[in-house]
Amino acid sequence: MKELIKNILKGAVIGVANIIPGVSGGTMAVSMGVYDKLIHCVTHIIKEFKQSMKFLIPIGIGMLLSLAGLSFVIEAAFEHFPAQTNLLFIGLILGGLPAIMKRVKGQTIRTRHIVAALVFFALVVGLAALGEGEGASADLSFTLVHVVILFFVGVIASATMVIPGVSGSMVLMLMGYYQPLIEAINDFIKAGLHLEVDGILRGFQVLIPMGLGVVAGVVIIAKIIEMIFEKCPLMAYWAIIGLIVASPFAIILMSEFGKITVVTILTSIITFAMGFAAAKLLGEE
Repeated sequence: MKELIKNILKGAVIGVANIIPGVSGGTMAVSMGVYDKLIHCVTHIIKEFKQSMKFLIPIGIGMLLSLAGLSFVIEAAFEHFPAQTNLLFIGLILGGLPAIMKRVKGQTIRTRHIVAALVFFALVVGLAALGEGEGASADLSFTLVHVVILFFVGVIASATMVIPGVSGSMVLMLMGYYQPLIEAINDFIKAGLHLEVDGILRGFQVLIPMGLGVVAGVVIIAKIIEMIFEKCPLMAYWAIIGLIVASPFAIILMSEFGKITVVTILTSIITFAMGFAAAKLLGEE
């Protein structure tokens, strides 16, 4: 039961991360200590169905609960306490770094490892710098063309969810799909709570093709990542280190911190420490 609750909480953190521009769900999976296992379960779900589902279901429940319930809380937190909330997520991200450093501890550091870390650091920071504004708002009306587009948007979004350091919400924002999709999810939840059939059907028209794309993308990208870890694990871990270190810079570039006062600084230090401690605690096996 303790492990079940822990995995649901890990899934909740990963789910929330996927709706915040600049924060990567993949990075949170690394910080929570479940990234390798998630990749393995997704790529071996047919061969090891029972074991994979035993792990994936609690993670999925946590993600769904956070997406459905915590999105409103997080939105309010960013509105009223932007600095403290941003520092909480920075703490959550950096709290997972010691566990990753253990993976490369004692190994010879070669030039290609440093290059991999720097390249992926630059990629995340560069995307964040480009992501200051949102593209033209996408059209989510129900047509065959838009259904196909939504499927491929789902594939792209899933890739950013699986790859640590790359924020899915940030990429969706650049494509102009972030705000329309957030509104569609919120409208779908409200329609479900009020049992409005028309609203529920409209939500399905958007969420089903998007969801199918996400599932297809996760399976494909997870398999590619598994192959990379098998062939060059040290390079992969150094790339992830670069992605994790870059993530706080991406958050700073993309976020508003509001008015900075002594109280803001002190409370932000506290939320950073809370996030760092939570990541270390949840990341422990």
